[in-house]
Amino acid sequence: MTSTDAPVDQLSHRPKRADARRNYDKLIAAGRDAFTEDGSGASLEDVARRAGVGIGTLYRHFPSRQALLEAVYVEEVDALCRSAVDLAGEPPWEALVAWLHRFVGYLATKQALAEELLSYRDRDADVFRSCRAAMYAGGEPLLARAQEAHLVRADTNIQEVIQLVGGIAKIQTAEPEQLNRLLDVTLDGLRYQGPSD
Repeated sequence: MTSTDAPVDQLSHRPKRADARRNYDKLIAAGRDAFTEDGSGASLEDVARRAGVGIGTLYRHFPSRQALLEAVYVEEVDALCRSAVDLAGEPPWEALVAWLHRFVGYLATKQALAEELLSYRDRDADVFRSCRAAMYAGGEPLLARAQEAHLVRADTNIQEVIQLVGGIAKIQTAEPEQLNRLLDVTLDGLRYQGPSD
């Protein structure tokens, strides 16, 4: 287990039996699609239909809408953190940039899910704290490696970088191409400029 696994795994309650695990995975995928497409208008009946299971199966895994929302959110953060591990073998600057682009893409498509969750809980709820810690733990090694290679300025940290990038992802009027361009312009500001004379 890596340091990026621990915070999210504590929230994940995946079933152990193979058939239950398959249904769980189908419900998570269907929930992700439904909440991404329909936002707060997505119904649990639609999630069950998309997953090809009955509503009773959905409720056995997720006794409430909140439980499903949290599970989908945690699974999405877990995938983002795993992508940081997958990028660890890439050159330091390219790895950091690729992960931050994935981060912006993740945030831009998951705003409806996050807004729905926030309507149930406050921003300091356990699910948000644990997921935030997992994202910081996922991105920190990539940032540190780029800083050690003198490719990124040393006077910043992963929390500042995520806040900066998160602000770009929240621009609701921007198209994905524009978000990527804004991110690239912003990342140029992170580059190490060398000692000033």
